[in-house]
Amino acid sequence: MEQKKHTMAEIRYVKLVVIGSVNPNQPLSDQSRAEQAALLNRCLNDYPKGVIIGKDIALGRYMIGEHELTMERVTYHVGFTRKPAWENENKS
Repeated sequence: MEQKKHTMAEIRYVKLVVIGSVNPNQPLSDQSRAEQAALLNRCLNDYPKGVIIGKDIALGRYMIGEHELTMERVTYHVGFTRKPAWENENKS
């Protein structure tokens, strides 16, 4: 069974899903990173299925003493044909 591909004209709702952090003062725990990945997976696998229509990548480079720290944050733009019902339950 072949899935129907959606066009940009059919996208009615866009959710931004952030993975990672560029703030060295607030590093992410493994649990927080897993929650971010779980949200992205929910957007791509639950009904209605979303599609990635774009992404932004932010890099932060910091010198801490003699060590250089590089941090990355990726914001995925997930498009839906309509707003998912589960989106409202997250806000309450």
